[in-house]
Amino acid sequence: MTNHFKTTIKLIACLAISIGLFSCSDNLVESRQNFDKDWKFQLGDDSLAFQPDYNDQDWRALNLPHDWSIEGEFCKDNPANPEGGALPTGIAWYRKTFKIDSESKAENYYIDFDGVMRNSEVWINGHYLGKRPFGYISFRYDLTPYLNAKAEQNVLAVKVDNSAQPASRWYTGSGIYRHVWLVPEQAVHVAHWGIFVTTPEINTESAHVKLDLKVRNTTSSAQPIHVKTTIFDAEGVALVKSTSQIEAIDSISALSQIVEVPKPKLWSVDSPTRYHAITEIYWQDELVDRYETPFGIRSFEFTPDKGFFLNGEHLEIYGVNQHHDLGALGAAVNTRAMERQLEILKGMGCNAIRMAHNPPAPELLDLCDEMGFLVINESFDEWKKTKAKKGYHLYWDEWHVRDLQDMVLRDRNHPSIIAWSIGNEIPEQFDTTGIAITRELAAIVKELDTTRPVTSALTENDPEKNNIYKSGVLDLLSFNYKHKDYLDFPEKFPGECMLASENMSALSTRGHYDMPSDSVRVWPPAYNQPFDGNDDYTASSYDNAIAYWGATHEDTWAVIKNNEFIPGMFIWSGFDYIGEPLPYPYPARSSYLGIIDLCGFPKDVYYMYQSEWTDKTMLHLFPHWNWDEGQLVDLWAYYNNADEVELFVNGVSQGRKSKPEDQFHVIWRVPFAPGSIKAVSYKDGEKVMEKEIQTAGKPSQIELTADRNTISADGSDLSFITVKVLDENGNLVPDADNLINFEITGSGFNIGVDNGYQASLEPFKANYRKAFNGKCLLIVQATEDAGEIAVSASGEGLGMTNIEIKTTN
Repeated sequence: MTNHFKTTIKLIACLAISIGLFSCSDNLVESRQNFDKDWKFQLGDDSLAFQPDYNDQDWRALNLPHDWSIEGEFCKDNPANPEGGALPTGIAWYRKTFKIDSESKAENYYIDFDGVMRNSEVWINGHYLGKRPFGYISFRYDLTPYLNAKAEQNVLAVKVDNSAQPASRWYTGSGIYRHVWLVPEQAVHVAHWGIFVTTPEINTESAHVKLDLKVRNTTSSAQPIHVKTTIFDAEGVALVKSTSQIEAIDSISALSQIVEVPKPKLWSVDSPTRYHAITEIYWQDELVDRYETPFGIRSFEFTPDKGFFLNGEHLEIYGVNQHHDLGALGAAVNTRAMERQLEILKGMGCNAIRMAHNPPAPELLDLCDEMGFLVINESFDEWKKTKAKKGYHLYWDEWHVRDLQDMVLRDRNHPSIIAWSIGNEIPEQFDTTGIAITRELAAIVKELDTTRPVTSALTENDPEKNNIYKSGVLDLLSFNYKHKDYLDFPEKFPGECMLASENMSALSTRGHYDMPSDSVRVWPPAYNQPFDGNDDYTASSYDNAIAYWGATHEDTWAVIKNNEFIPGMFIWSGFDYIGEPLPYPYPARSSYLGIIDLCGFPKDVYYMYQSEWTDKTMLHLFPHWNWDEGQLVDLWAYYNNADEVELFVNGVSQGRKSKPEDQFHVIWRVPFAPGSIKAVSYKDGEKVMEKEIQTAGKPSQIELTADRNTISADGSDLSFITVKVLDENGNLVPDADNLINFEITGSGFNIGVDNGYQASLEPFKANYRKAFNGKCLLIVQATEDAGEIAVSASGEGLGMTNIEIKTTN
């Protein structure tokens, strides 16, 4: 099997392209314009809504991004069904009335949609621009031929049809849920996604940076142009320049520029240094376009025997899979919400994200570049064979080529991306049609980017039976689950490189514990089989409940950790997500598979990974200490940078213990007696850390803690406020379920509430929330007016607690 990525291929890429971020003082170059504000929205279908003179005065006014599904009520009869989140879908329309700036020198105008869920159709001034079925892809339309004269009204209309259900195996959201941009351009400009940066050579003294450019000429004849590119370092210092003279023919012209960056600072997960390429287009002695490309210089390789190397140094991939919803915000993109998720994952030691199972929002890839995360970028969950009844297979023949091309073109300049995944658990691996399709998809990717390996997440690990593997074109073999079979990989697939792309599917509910903890529950025992679950729709947080195809975190990590040829793994999943509530039926409506719950509150296993994946000294003791008198309770501790841990119950030592081989916790089984438990870790006999938990009394007060007390007054920034129910001594009450009411005044508003309970049917958009196991979450969004946001929380018998969030320009 020919595979030139098996050993030492080294790669370089750059950050996302953004058009015109630096505006020109002479106003010849115009920046792309955020087009999110002042839309009109109507849920329901009206075949006349595309017409410019349609009366939309009674429609709801809103700003994008917008997900109408998350605003709805949970119901098991919603067509998306509980696997899709049990939330409403349907058909809706968006309209925006706008004028083109009369002072603008632009001759062409484009509209860019980062993503619309799904089956979007777009009209400008009554003229049909086109349709895009795939809800995760970014796309552009040319408005130029249909715009009215400058300073006259234009009407953009978008129909979104997400009514055919079930369309997915998880929650998708509905609507224009990503950003929209108006892009003014002069007659000659850099084409859409028109710059690709690579470095064919990197050493300690220099890096050769190659820019492949495409220039669009919308005049009727060839035009002589001058192209100048300047490379800036992270501090904004100009390093090198390249200039080119070309004749821009009608439509698209291509050229390349090569510069040498001295003593490059390499992009890595610990030091994600980036450079900036500023490309300027001069036509008729005037600057007509400026295009900024942030990029990172780095090399990497997958090897068959030693795993993964970044910049020549061995690196273990500590990854998670992530779906795209943002909890109570739904699918509506918010940069701060995504950044918070990445911060929480970084605190666990995570350094890699697999985008499951679709192209993500551009802003998420930007954040991965900025914060130092490796990325597996994935295109499809479904090819021609059906997985969801109304899924992507319906559009495959007409759209898969363009959708895959657009993903690669849009994203190929991100240093974070280390592989292109062309599919996830595709049924064609069991069918000979998989051979031809895999070859086609790999060829599409390679035509646009040869610097990264092509992979596909497989479930069948028999090389004689897997037709996607038999295609012979995968550079990297990715496998989901069956972690013990990884041990046979070098023998089954000699000379190949592998990746553990999806692992665990361990079930848990934050703050719930099923004992004995050393008894693993397989829920359900087989597909579509009944099981003996918990009456309250919970799963144990001890790492002792798994899906039938999965495994515990500790068992899987032991295999990955102890076998160097496995580069690392991607846990399913980083965060709980809406939809796919296995193992439970409705009212369960979100997943149990995350290390972190839907609110962003870590579950206990988070700290197991923190103990293994970070050097930060830590000690985590659990569960709580509120039980029935005399009940035997399993107490676990995760720790690192220590040899052993001692447990004290009400001041009496229960002995010191060390982690057994290939286990990552210590355990004591002790009878409950009210008071306190304390764990103390030791290194070489010296105390390292201690953690103590008190028996909590009755709920008495509310504590509010904001993740940030000062946020930007930009109309989109968020403060996530953790709400805890405490007893009179300040201890968290571990089973508190009090109803908390919220009031927000000033320069912000309530954008969402949650408590992390997978079977809660309370709305995400409300001014109240019941606590679950002592906690809930309030999300506050800033307006564009600088000032203060006053937040109060109250509950019966709990009094009122206040917190203030400042918003600044």
